[in-house]
Amino acid sequence: MKVLAIDQGTTGTKAFTYDDEGRFKSIFSASVKQHLPRQGWVEHDASELFGHIEAAINKAGQVDAIGIANQGETVVAFDAKTGTAIHHAIVWQDDRTKDICAKLKSEGAEKLTFAKAGLPLDPYFSASKLRWLLDNVKLAKDLHAQGRLRLGTSDSYFLYRLTGVFATDVSTASRTSLMSLGSLQWDDELCELFGVPRECLPEIRATTGPFGSNITASIVDQQAALFGHGWVKSGDGKITFGTGAFALCLMGRERPLQDDSGLLPTVAWKIHEANAEFAVDGGVYNAGSAVNWAKGLGLFKDYSEINNFEKPSAISRGLVFVPALSGLGCPHWDRNASGLWLGMGLDTTREDMMQALLEGIALRSCEVLSAMTRQTGRDNVISIDGGLSNNPYFGQFLANALDRRVAVAGSADLTGLGVARMAMLGAGAKTLPPLPPPAQQFVPTNPLSASLHSRFGMAVLRSKGWKTF
Repeated sequence: MKVLAIDQGTTGTKAFTYDDEGRFKSIFSASVKQHLPRQGWVEHDASELFGHIEAAINKAGQVDAIGIANQGETVVAFDAKTGTAIHHAIVWQDDRTKDICAKLKSEGAEKLTFAKAGLPLDPYFSASKLRWLLDNVKLAKDLHAQGRLRLGTSDSYFLYRLTGVFATDVSTASRTSLMSLGSLQWDDELCELFGVPRECLPEIRATTGPFGSNITASIVDQQAALFGHGWVKSGDGKITFGTGAFALCLMGRERPLQDDSGLLPTVAWKIHEANAEFAVDGGVYNAGSAVNWAKGLGLFKDYSEINNFEKPSAISRGLVFVPALSGLGCPHWDRNASGLWLGMGLDTTREDMMQALLEGIALRSCEVLSAMTRQTGRDNVISIDGGLSNNPYFGQFLANALDRRVAVAGSADLTGLGVARMAMLGAGAKTLPPLPPPAQQFVPTNPLSASLHSRFGMAVLRSKGWKTF
């Protein structure tokens, strides 16, 4: 068996072939243009994204099955008759609906979203963005009146264009705030709350489809990465350092209970007719995006410059960075928080600032992973992937900050590998090829003290508008 895996991500689209001998080969890569019409607004050209997927399929040639990983909460509105998107895709990072979410929260609506969808009221999730499209794009109203409007996450747009099937998978639907975690179907109360017409939404299917033609798997990128790590047991967890940093921990087939940890219950995947597997999720909005932002500012020129630093950790020297450039995700859920450096002086160098920035991403990740440890009662080895997993300073600092072993995944493209393996299952494979061993492991050498964690915690409070540090 040979499959094509497409990873349609926030900053780029990548594609790979994978066969039953375990050969995993990159065949396509393209950058995604970021459209930033206003502060806090982030958009993609949906036709550009689909063009990447078509190019990847053409490049792959003959394959037995195709799997597609999507961005998760990014949404598209399109015309069912022509398949044309009627507005740029609104990306998961976009915060244009934060006032809408704040208003609903003030009215007590978050109790409903937590109870049914397991999610807070935050513009990160899809529902409020879908409503914005309906309210602000005139053609959306006209198409709705004609029964031609389709509203969905980006995967549903891709699948419709490729196969004529308007569907999404259960893992993606669980990121919208419109699906009930109890029924795994669209919920009338949630649709009414956000004003999203249920008849405009895609059908919810299992992660392994079928989705028409030879597309046998569709899944959120973070869930695909979890599967790519090989994690299939309750308590298994990973964190992917891409544009943001996203941690997932499997919790089994029972819906996780909501608690005050800030972690969110979500669907990991549903394979064929088996019951869905659940996970808890925690996100840091800015990881690789913070590094790239700093590069754009001229704080470094080549990534090799930030692989190692001669000085002791920046936080131990009183220099702290909070990577809240798009607000704070789990466990704070505060879109009004700001990124900032604290503790700078006339002797602060660009290297110092970058050291603090990397440490800040690691320490924000620790907040999420510590919450997971408290909920699961397990402190297993944490598996990491994504661009920052290749940075030796970052990996060692993360191990020290967590005071636990950190394993770097054996493949640099866990999302692609995960969706490839899911596509094989969708195509009927009974067994999967073995996964590569970890590429590297970091063992704690100088665990961070509680006082340094507290220092970072106070910096986070400052980023949320506190007056003292």
